Amino acid sequence: MVIERLYEFDFRYRREYGSVCGVDEAGRGPLAGPVCCAACVLPEGLRIDGLDDSKKLSEKKREALFEEIKSSALAYSVVFIDNDEIDRLNILAATMKGMAMAVEQLPQIPGIVLIDGNRVPENLANALPVVKGDASSASIAAASVLAKVSRDRLMLHYAEIYPEYGFQRHKGYPTRQHYEAIDSFGILPIHRKSFLKGRI
Repeated sequence: MVIERLYEFDFRYRREYGSVCGVDEAGRGPLAGPVCCAACVLPEGLRIDGLDDSKKLSEKKREALFEEIKSSALAYSVVFIDNDEIDRLNILAATMKGMAMAVEQLPQIPGIVLIDGNRVPENLANALPVVKGDASSASIAAASVLAKVSRDRLMLHYAEIYPEYGFQRHKGYPTRQHYEAIDSFGILPIHRKSFLKGRI
């Protein structure tokens, strides 16, 4: 089912600014791995069946949408900011950096950049924060899927390298199983040490 309100939201900005870029992130809360930021520019008139906030979608649906978004988008980019950079900057600054980089890596500058949340990177022109944007804008929803699937795939890769930590289940988020693994096996090179100060 196409959620038309997402496309109507973007249409209003596209009519005024031309091209619309949606930006979102995945992975601000985990104890391990990077934060992933994505930017996506969808063509006018495109309707992607089932597109919605990535948090509302099943893993199977996100995977299917991920491929459709990549093949249909006018442009997209995905940026990872690793755990060391998160520790150095803090998670908010690292996320803002990743969002700005994702937009900068697009082949051309969009007319307006719609960013999920209540903040925008200071050095990003023509950017507008949209609270709950992944449930409001088709472009932001598409970016949320790109970011979520890209990060989840990376965490599945880490699950193969560090099988005792269970990354395939919790994706690095602060679950009981994850804390127990840290207590049993120690802190990994991919852990955010600033998130684990009580265990260092």
